[in-house]
Amino acid sequence: MIDTKNEVAWIQIFEKYKIVEKIEQHGMFEIASSQINEFREARLMTKFDHSNNLPKIFKENNLSILPVTRGSYKISQFKAYKDFEEKETKIIKFPFPQYIESIDYENITSEAAALSCAYVSGIIADFVEDEKVIPTVAGRMSSEIFNFYINTYTGSAFQVNVTNSQIEIDGGFEGLETLSLIEAKNSLSDDFIIRQLYYPYRLWKDKVGKKVKSIYMTYSNGIFTFYEYEFKEPKNYNSLILIKQKKYSIEETEISREDILDVPKRTEIVQEPEVPFPQADSFNRVINLCELLNESELTRDEITANYDFDPRQTNYYTDAGRYLGLIDKRKEGREVIFSLTDEGRRLLRLKYKPRQLKLVELILSHRAFNETFKLCIEQGEIPSKDEIVEIMKRSDLYNVESEYTFYRRASTIAGWINWVLELTRL
Repeated sequence: MIDTKNEVAWIQIFEKYKIVEKIEQHGMFEIASSQINEFREARLMTKFDHSNNLPKIFKENNLSILPVTRGSYKISQFKAYKDFEEKETKIIKFPFPQYIESIDYENITSEAAALSCAYVSGIIADFVEDEKVIPTVAGRMSSEIFNFYINTYTGSAFQVNVTNSQIEIDGGFEGLETLSLIEAKNSLSDDFIIRQLYYPYRLWKDKVGKKVKSIYMTYSNGIFTFYEYEFKEPKNYNSLILIKQKKYSIEETEISREDILDVPKRTEIVQEPEVPFPQADSFNRVINLCELLNESELTRDEITANYDFDPRQTNYYTDAGRYLGLIDKRKEGREVIFSLTDEGRRLLRLKYKPRQLKLVELILSHRAFNETFKLCIEQGEIPSKDEIVEIMKRSDLYNVESEYTFYRRASTIAGWINWVLELTRL
């Protein structure tokens, strides 16, 4: 089944230009924007920030695409993406300056606003360890001319020449000793395309005498997460390593064990909705999807194309939001459109602590989650899958019948209960 307009267009392009065959012969294929535009706008067809966004025909052949000029791209078996390495880290609290009125730090809905909050609160200065940082470079600019080597899935490395490709820097912050180039996202993901850090790094590395720092920042659910990477070999695209990671918050994030244990005492069990039982193990991603829908309603294709979801995950995570009463689904013609419910909008207006506790309440209002949580507290650890399945079987779940399905869904219960427990460990 073909799920997006990008998928259809890329299959047609691959057929017309015999791209797989050309790559088998020459290792690489160069395609112009004008050739892509024949089928669909190149701007929409080449933005794959995460490996999940790649069309199926790319994934099947281990292919990625990189811009090399303002109007052309190279396709090959590039190792173009980097997995995030998550480290256990405490959240550092920073106060927001009281004299700032033009930024609503309790309602951050864009990457630009998240960057501004991180700057004025002193978070960026703390992370880059340079007190005098001020915003300098940002926006779209030309990459100028450079070349680099990139690894491929065949074990070889190719040289790629870049000439005046367009790049975009979300935030550049210069201090006495450093220039920090930040890629900012308000969506969570498993990986990112290295190009977003590498091309700006290569542009500015030889323009300034200071150390250029490559930083990736995510903002979700009140938490700023910063990752600093270093390219150990400037001409090697794949040479980046994680130097450090830190988490910050402007709001109060401390939640006690007693706060969590008090939730089930006041929570009533609801009747199971006629919605597929959740198969979405990362509860942080459920929250993040709600945040994205708080900015605007999105079609199924838009969620799949723009965020780190493949088509199946889009269904799983939107269903998880519907299960909790936070997301609505409707059809308009052939389009499936998702939006936040009134409950979802009220939830996202809450401050950090009451928002988390309300989410815990929504989870524990479902019998399978509630009883698993209570057993977890009794035992002092997450119950086994067998124990969770036994609880599920007596919880009158909607449309869960096969043994296989019970065990698949049990991992979501474990994941969500673990998210609840982690709230007290931050």
